[in-house]
Amino acid sequence: MTAKKQAPKKRPHILVTGAAGALAQQVIHRLQDTCDLVAVDFREQVYLGDDIPSYCIDFNKRVFEDLFRRYDFDGVIHLGRIQSSQMTRMRRYNANVLGTQKLLDLSHKYGISRVVVLSTYHVYGAMAYNPALIDESAPLKSAGLTMDLVDSVELENLANIYLWRYPELNISILRPCNIVGPGVRNTISHLLSSDRAPVLMGFSPMMQFIHIDDMADAIVLAYQKKTRGIFNVAPDDWVAFQRALTLCGCQRFPLPSIPPALTLSILRTLKLKSFPSYLMNFFKYPVVIDGRAFAREFNFKPKRPLKEIFHYYRENKRPV
Repeated sequence: MTAKKQAPKKRPHILVTGAAGALAQQVIHRLQDTCDLVAVDFREQVYLGDDIPSYCIDFNKRVFEDLFRRYDFDGVIHLGRIQSSQMTRMRRYNANVLGTQKLLDLSHKYGISRVVVLSTYHVYGAMAYNPALIDESAPLKSAGLTMDLVDSVELENLANIYLWRYPELNISILRPCNIVGPGVRNTISHLLSSDRAPVLMGFSPMMQFIHIDDMADAIVLAYQKKTRGIFNVAPDDWVAFQRALTLCGCQRFPLPSIPPALTLSILRTLKLKSFPSYLMNFFKYPVVIDGRAFAREFNFKPKRPLKEIFHYYRENKRPV
């Protein structure tokens, strides 16, 4: 008897959002050899190779559902969260909250079996009385502290509702610390890459940093193991903010922390790269998260130490 030929194993079909961002492109690079990928971003269309379809689509438009009809997706990696420093509050709310709701509704409707959602450690809020190490059970206080982070908290709350309402989606929500490294354009990366960086007199909170390569590895690990839940993603070391600036070769520029309007006025006058007003407390009070649960569950260990991160910024200064 001749043995029957086994049919080739079907490659997973994955939708990746936020494709214009450096992190999403790192994740795509890691998955493209083993998965069929479709890239989406509502800001711009990006070319990622002839074998990766890429679209510029608003998640709230009817045409977005056409992708789910056209491609038989097995999973979704949602990295398309708009940072609080981008766009107006209303546009961010439409993209982060209503867009995510549409994405999760379609995922449920079309039988998606794995969803990874990127959140942020900012949802915990920066307060003087934060515990020394914040785990996933801590309350999300940032919405009560500033309106500019409401959409970040609402996105998380929405994903959490779907996590429990539809267990078949196998949703994992990731709360990373500061993501830094080549291609990253967030507030902390701009500060570390500048020649002069503002600091608040009398404050130097402990901070955590994760290299973009390590964060991309973490997202891929999370996708590959269907573990539902909420996870902090952070290394097990941290450093004081002003020390980090020194190691990155930044000249510190001390500013008074009160009143906040005076601080921001000085920064605007001097045309210095700065932290937005709603993040000011994160440069006063520590928000150190406990990433041990994610490390245990997904066997994750960052490969890029702080020394390597700071060396990159020291050697790659950008003009102020």
